[in-house]
Amino acid sequence: MALLEGKKALITGIANDKSIAYGIAKAFKEEGADLCIAYANENLLKRVRSVAETLETDFLVKCDVTSDEDIRNLKEAIKERWGVLDIIIHSIAYAPKEEFKNAYLNTSREGFKIAMEVSVYSLTALVRELLPLMEGRNGSVLTLSYYGAEKVVPHYNVMGIAKAALESSVRYLAYDIAKFGHRINCISAGPIRTLAAFSITGFHLLMEHSIKVNPFGKPTTIEDVGDVAVFLCSEKARAITGEVIHVDYGYHIMGVFGKEEEIKKEVFEE
Repeated sequence: MALLEGKKALITGIANDKSIAYGIAKAFKEEGADLCIAYANENLLKRVRSVAETLETDFLVKCDVTSDEDIRNLKEAIKERWGVLDIIIHSIAYAPKEEFKNAYLNTSREGFKIAMEVSVYSLTALVRELLPLMEGRNGSVLTLSYYGAEKVVPHYNVMGIAKAALESSVRYLAYDIAKFGHRINCISAGPIRTLAAFSITGFHLLMEHSIKVNPFGKPTTIEDVGDVAVFLCSEKARAITGEVIHVDYGYHIMGVFGKEEEIKKEVFEE
């Protein structure tokens, strides 16, 4: 039996077939889940509809997560179509492009507010509104973070602060929703070439650095993230909640940023 057979899953954050959310949705589909795809605005609908066809779902719902009305409408659409919900995938993050160009010190008040509302508060708002649909179903919630929440990544700026707040929100929500029998976790993924990633100045350098430094010398893929997401949202992970799981081929464990042979050459052959 597939790990997610019969599960009803809400997927947010798909922009195209390079999105992390798409990698998760694809893995979910392969494991038997039924999918509802929420998209932010009409400008994205054409692209999302094309992706939805490859996932064999026609259940698309507009949801701007800064709008309480849209979130309520999403809830009603799921209630009408399925009546219940098992999984929420929160793959939503945004800050104005200009906030990535200079130092974090120069973050604007408005840019900070936008980053926190869209990237952090939206998780709480979605979980709170959709919780009644998960009653009695041992539901699972999953969100996405990045190493910039833990350490300074130049030009990641306010998004690093937002991701740190998101990871903290996961822990507080884990405590709150456990009483209803539900779990929430977070995947901290290595750099992946998504549409959103190219808003970050010098992103290609982050990619190159992460591949050079991680013990496997491999880039993280949306398939890597999708497979871990399946596990975390399945009964196999029933005792795991409030965790941040790194899917980055070990990049985050490295204290000396270089391969053994390079370090030996620099230290011992000079």
